[in-house]
Amino acid sequence: MTPSDSSFSLAENAVTLDEDRSRRCGFPEVIYAEGKTVEAVQAIVARLLEQGERVLATRVSAEQAAELVPMFPQAQYNQLGRTLRVDPEGTSQAAIGHVAVITAGTSDRPVSEEVRETLGWMGVQVTMIYDVGVAGPHRLPSRLAEFESADVVVVAAGMEGALPSVVGGYVGCPVIAVPTSVGYGASLGGIAALLSMLNSCAANVTVVNIDAGFKAGYLAGLIVNKIHAK
Repeated sequence: MTPSDSSFSLAENAVTLDEDRSRRCGFPEVIYAEGKTVEAVQAIVARLLEQGERVLATRVSAEQAAELVPMFPQAQYNQLGRTLRVDPEGTSQAAIGHVAVITAGTSDRPVSEEVRETLGWMGVQVTMIYDVGVAGPHRLPSRLAEFESADVVVVAAGMEGALPSVVGGYVGCPVIAVPTSVGYGASLGGIAALLSMLNSCAANVTVVNIDAGFKAGYLAGLIVNKIHAK
């Protein structure tokens, strides 16, 4: 697909791509694939690759991925995190910094995988720590060496959402809390965890939206890139 072809395809699919975002914000536009046609996502990916950008699409369904991956041989699809990453051919990037991504339970993994893939796209080194929620309080301290020196910690938790406050008491870096929609009736689809995290007594905890793994990963990635800017 030539640049003129991709421009026509973007217009045909009602897409106005922000082609100046890398200059302004440091990273290109990220594709939110949910609700978009495969043709629209294809056109955006093609245009970003033409500009030499690393591509990240979030909320990509398995059905969309089944059509998109054959179009871009270098594409990597994370089914659990529902992300699609496509790097320009022949490019590589050394990872910088360190972000620890912690989940309260295994059920929070889909959100944590979205965090992981976002950080990978931003060129950040990631440590994943799973299933160390407060119901088994001995588990988190036993993993302390893996996250105590991180630049940022991202914590995904559903149910009562207590884990970010506990993590915040162990580290001297920003803790980005992600409430997940995991839980029974009164968890209200993640609202209970969200409200709990917003009321955290740990001063280093900040909170993003429910299931917003991309937002947490992006914020963590920006912090790391500022810390390690050349």
